[in-house]
Amino acid sequence: MSQREGNLEAPTRHPLDWKNPEFWDVEKLNAEMERVFDICHGCRRCVSLCGSFPTLFDLIDEGPTGEMDGVKKEDYVKVVDQCYLCDVCYMTKCPYVPPHPWNLDFPHLMLRAKAVQFKQGTPTKSRDITLSNTDANGKLAAIPVVAQTVNALAKMPAVRKLGENMIGVHKDAWVPEFTSRKFRPNAAPSQPHPVKNGERTPGKVAVYSTCYVNYNEPGIGHDFLKVLEHNAIPYVIVEKEACCGMPKLELGDLDSVAANKEKNVPQLAKLAREGYAIVGLIPSCNLMFKQELPLMFPEDEDLKLVQKAVWDPFNYLEARKKDGLLKTEFPKSLGNISYHVSCHLRVQNIGLKTRDFLQSIPDTKVTTVERCSGHAGTWGVKKEFHERSMKIGKPVFRQMEEAAPDHVSSDCALAGHHIEQGMEQLKAGSAAGKVAHPITLVRKAYGLPD
Repeated sequence: MSQREGNLEAPTRHPLDWKNPEFWDVEKLNAEMERVFDICHGCRRCVSLCGSFPTLFDLIDEGPTGEMDGVKKEDYVKVVDQCYLCDVCYMTKCPYVPPHPWNLDFPHLMLRAKAVQFKQGTPTKSRDITLSNTDANGKLAAIPVVAQTVNALAKMPAVRKLGENMIGVHKDAWVPEFTSRKFRPNAAPSQPHPVKNGERTPGKVAVYSTCYVNYNEPGIGHDFLKVLEHNAIPYVIVEKEACCGMPKLELGDLDSVAANKEKNVPQLAKLAREGYAIVGLIPSCNLMFKQELPLMFPEDEDLKLVQKAVWDPFNYLEARKKDGLLKTEFPKSLGNISYHVSCHLRVQNIGLKTRDFLQSIPDTKVTTVERCSGHAGTWGVKKEFHERSMKIGKPVFRQMEEAAPDHVSSDCALAGHHIEQGMEQLKAGSAAGKVAHPITLVRKAYGLPD
């Protein structure tokens, strides 16, 4: 039997063994990276996914032996730095993931390397720590005068150039604005609604707003509440939520991930026990509770409850529609939509629920693009990575542009704006004013006011 013939089962994910002292052993880490990199060298299926694999293969090909033994161990970090933990290689490309005996988990190996680097204190930059402090940044910048000042400065080329030199945020990278009217304190209260007969999906929703919606684009949250209210679905807003931990995970700061988990899980577990569907409005946040945290804390019973209760917004809406409990009259068509499926949604293996819902709107055509936009959270705004992020996203920008869209949309709001920037570079003005989150498009299709 060939090595590949033994790997016809669905991929399985082993827990992250981060409490084991061997996890932090640098020599053992380097040995595992050498083993995995050598397997990747012999396969090369993932060369087009991100910067990690071309970087690795260039190091091998340009080395003195043309094999893995010619790569200096101090150069392994160059591969690690290019990984932004999208998980696409594991879920869609790699033939050697468990249960294959080679047991290859490239993203978790990169996470382990990032965690070791972070614990050693180098080469972590203060910029990276600051960018990952989404709650602290949002609370400070949400002060009205601060928000206005930060937003104004972010539009000044001279200030952006200075910021690139001083803190390492690329002068041309799109950065989100901050709002002085945060989502959670200004969310409309839910109206009482009777329980409907035949409910199979949870008939009430707990909205986990996420840092981004709370501090940057509250309109996405308000639009979702309008859609819920229009369909007579009662809801509550998760109170005192903390960051899901994804920015800290990408940095390798596992202790901070654990600390945020302790803030979020008790209240989310309580909601899960009460029968709520917990709906996060950003795919990365849902992925944390559905995959990354359960793999870090496999024995946590409360977390298992939360894992089962978390829904993507469109997975929830599609399930309600399947149960015959969702309004399907849409007085407004949406025309041509260029829709991007974010990586952190793809790897949740729930199918193309957003596309299916949007396509159900009359006189609406959806062009779907399933490829990395290159933004990758905080990674794509950094001085040393922004140009590569634009290069990674260029095929997406081109495909989105070719559809001549009336709307440009992605489940990941940050990716949507990154795509807008890329489309602008391809053809000036091509995406101006067209970017809208899928939830916002549904609110428009229902004819609900903004």
